[in-house]
Amino acid sequence: MSTSATASVSTHILDTSAGRPAEGVAVQLSARSGRAADWRALGGSATDGDGRCKDLPALPGGTTHVRLDFAVEPYFEKKQADAQQDAPANRDSGAGVFFPEVAITFAVVPGEHYHVPLLLNPFGYSVYRGS
Repeated sequence: MSTSATASVSTHILDTSAGRPAEGVAVQLSARSGRAADWRALGGSATDGDGRCKDLPALPGGTTHVRLDFAVEPYFEKKQADAQQDAPANRDSGAGVFFPEVAITFAVVPGEHYHVPLLLNPFGYSVYRGS
């Protein structure tokens, strides 16, 4: 929970190609205190059945920038393998995953909560500040 000295962050992922939450995606959280500061890895989580990370680490005081790193390649590889098992005649050319990871960086101010959803599909993504 946010206090006057810190910001807080939450996220979720919706796989727009399936119209469902993306379960099992690893998410790493990093922070820094100023544009010139080094990134500090704080830890991570993985999305649950609702596509949400409910246990991201708290941000340290003085955080001005946050980065969320989403490891989407394993999610799409599993999804592709499941589809090929269900319909082997529909296998694609094996081009792999176009975006193996997604990194989102944003600025924060103390006392604010930032919910940053990721709308994801195999060939694109979009993010926004949610509520």
